[in-house]
Amino acid sequence: MSKTKLSILLATLALVSLIAFGLWTRPKVQDIDSENFSAERVVKDIEVISQEHHSVAHPAERAKVRQYLLERLQELGADTIKIFEHKNLVGPENKHVVYTFDAYNILAEFAPLHADSADNQNTSLMMVAHYDSRYSQPMPRQDTVWSYGAADDGYGVGVILETLNQALKYRSEWKQSFKILFTDAEEPGMQGMKALWREYREVFDEVGLMINVEARGPFGPALLFETSPGSKNLVKLYQQTARYPHTYSLTTVVYGFMPNFTDFTIVKDDIPGLNFSTIADINHYHTNLDNFSFVTPKSIQHYGSQIVPLVKEYLTNPLYSDKDVLRSDENSINFSIPLLGLLNFSKTTYTWVNILVFVCFLLILLLDIIRGRAKFAQIWPTALKTLLMAIGVLLVGELIAYLSCLASGAIFKPFGIVQGVKADNIIMIIATVLMFCLLCFCYWRKRKVIQKQSAHSLRKSASQHAARMYAGNQLHGVLLLLTVLSLALLLAINENLMFFIPLFAATLAMFLYRITNLRFWCLIAISLILLHSLSFLYALAMALTIGAFGAVLMIAFIHIKVLLPLADIFITKN
Repeated sequence: MSKTKLSILLATLALVSLIAFGLWTRPKVQDIDSENFSAERVVKDIEVISQEHHSVAHPAERAKVRQYLLERLQELGADTIKIFEHKNLVGPENKHVVYTFDAYNILAEFAPLHADSADNQNTSLMMVAHYDSRYSQPMPRQDTVWSYGAADDGYGVGVILETLNQALKYRSEWKQSFKILFTDAEEPGMQGMKALWREYREVFDEVGLMINVEARGPFGPALLFETSPGSKNLVKLYQQTARYPHTYSLTTVVYGFMPNFTDFTIVKDDIPGLNFSTIADINHYHTNLDNFSFVTPKSIQHYGSQIVPLVKEYLTNPLYSDKDVLRSDENSINFSIPLLGLLNFSKTTYTWVNILVFVCFLLILLLDIIRGRAKFAQIWPTALKTLLMAIGVLLVGELIAYLSCLASGAIFKPFGIVQGVKADNIIMIIATVLMFCLLCFCYWRKRKVIQKQSAHSLRKSASQHAARMYAGNQLHGVLLLLTVLSLALLLAINENLMFFIPLFAATLAMFLYRITNLRFWCLIAISLILLHSLSFLYALAMALTIGAFGAVLMIAFIHIKVLLPLADIFITKN
């Protein structure tokens, strides 16, 4: 083992981890006097909005928030402001309390300044957020709690006001109009948006792009977690404009199976759109912890870095005067990797990339077997053993989730959204780190055993050869499993990044290593896998919560099983 390479490996792991969690890539928070999008100005709006509970059960307090928003829109120079009143709406009956209420949706319109642009304009951008906070919610081992709506959806309202403030600076360049819709009664089943869509459909007639801004917690990066069907052109616009993009097309697929909905849900099949949200922390979501003291300017700034340039491009480019330009019959496959940015593929291109990697891996495997660098009799049992162990890890992860719920008095939902578990994130981190340490220990212990068994040979290189064979067989076995899993998911849902990215990185590294004999490629593969894995698994854990910890732990397990032999190959002396 090379001590120098080991030091390089450890330094790389530390650096990549910092980058993956965004410590070097998050946008800097702009202060209140900044000319650019300022999270601090958004915070000032949120401070007013979140002073009191303002749910559908608090009409007087909600009226105060509504009045504040009307004043802010007037202050920003809205051409027209309309309030749509919807009487005697009723919340969904499956909730613990059924509320009857009146809802008041606010629509503000801003037209391009120049008459020629206004006359020819036939499309508009609409930004949407709701201004009601969550109604009462019973919590395990607690009294009923009420949200202050600081994040959900003070973040959305504040981000939209500041985005509008920035857009007005170049209003003379607008080719499209700008509509702001602050909906009421989103929390009890999107009743405000449903009523507006049902009774005043003409409000949406000219909308060529909708941006909905939500928040499922006060922390973490802002994620583009959902797009409307036919996302190809939408994601292309996002890719070309957004700074610090953070999205996975997989989340749109997963979100379709989850019981959570937003105002965007009502219109997404008819209007091209993007849905943004922070996703951490579930224990602040819809509870009394969603208050001003937990507001996080860094997260707010991340919304702005993605949305503001996108809005400018849409408002000023005459291309988008055609309302249907963002529509498409094709969804794109996309994902963001820290440092590398957003990678966006058509379904056809992504399928061919997969096929190319599958073929490349199988060729490398075949050549290594022919040349005696690997033994298929050891590879396929390794793949099968890894699969069985992964299933075991999944069950262990769910057991940890169950015991955590039991200890906290929370309701356990296997692979479901679980709220109310104390220190849930710490539990998930500790369990993952312990698994990593255990896998490292087991790998190197097994490696030493194999070396000792080969030490009796008269050949001095026997033990090193045995170690290289072990690393190669382990890597090929895991990659064979990843190939099967990637292919299965590709055929099922056309989304397989959690397995394909490690497969791609490791296969490319092995291909280049065989050509150049440089182990440096293994370090590159390790870095790429970690950049993807740490950021993706964080987003997955925050989105699915501890209820789906088994799935998160299983994916982490498979990734680690790829990383260990790559690290072994890199640090082992020739």
